[in-house]
Amino acid sequence: MFRPQVKRTPTRSALGMLELIFHAAVRNVRKSHGNAVIGLLLNILQTVLLIAIMFFVMNLLGGIRSKVRGDFMLFVMSGVFMFMTHTKALGAVAGAEGPTSAIMKHSPMNSIISIASAALGALYLQVLSAAFVLYFYHAAITPITINEPIGMVAMFLLSWASGAAIGTIFLAMKPWNPPVVGILSMVYQRANMIASGKMLVANATPTSILAIFDWNPLFHTIDQGRGFIFLNYHPRYSNWEYPVVITITCLLVGLMGEYYTRKHASISWGAGK
Repeated sequence: MFRPQVKRTPTRSALGMLELIFHAAVRNVRKSHGNAVIGLLLNILQTVLLIAIMFFVMNLLGGIRSKVRGDFMLFVMSGVFMFMTHTKALGAVAGAEGPTSAIMKHSPMNSIISIASAALGALYLQVLSAAFVLYFYHAAITPITINEPIGMVAMFLLSWASGAAIGTIFLAMKPWNPPVVGILSMVYQRANMIASGKMLVANATPTSILAIFDWNPLFHTIDQGRGFIFLNYHPRYSNWEYPVVITITCLLVGLMGEYYTRKHASISWGAGK
């Protein structure tokens, strides 16, 4: 009643939304553990364990190591970092607050804030984890050189963006049948352990096998990322344009689906949830 009237300019509205995204992202980061430092350490431990497993498996397969003209551990880490970023972003966005969540009853909160904060929270954790592991390997084990760091970072961010975009589709479908959508999301994330092609040297793999992985945008970002990391590796069977197109398409489809779901959620499930 006695609240002062503040003129809402576009700049003020944008800054207000950014502030809400920041606080919601912090909340998402702290979801995994009440202590933010322990949550980060757990994420780093998960990354290190996956790197160790992939290193062991790829050594057992044999032949792969001889095809890599560069640091083999860096080859493994490049695939794991982009896979983890893609998967974590997808899982975070797919599990973000939907139209039937109680927090959506608060007027400043909306779907864009929910999606953006979930995606940024996942990116924050993965950037810190990757930076820590790379620095430790560089400082404690052997110095590494990245041929084109900007290109590598671009592919890392594209892996994240494509995961977040695909996650919006799962988020839009989730209110209609949460158990089934949860299973589909998990199946996709687990399938990417193989379907991402992170264990392949694409240039040295027969085209008949590459056809199994070529549909996956993560396969393209990983292979292109390795082209930027290693001086003597030039990707011939992947490109960065395909993941960009897939990311934009999935984001548009996901946002349209989320808008449709949000408009019907209050009618179909509204008051009791």
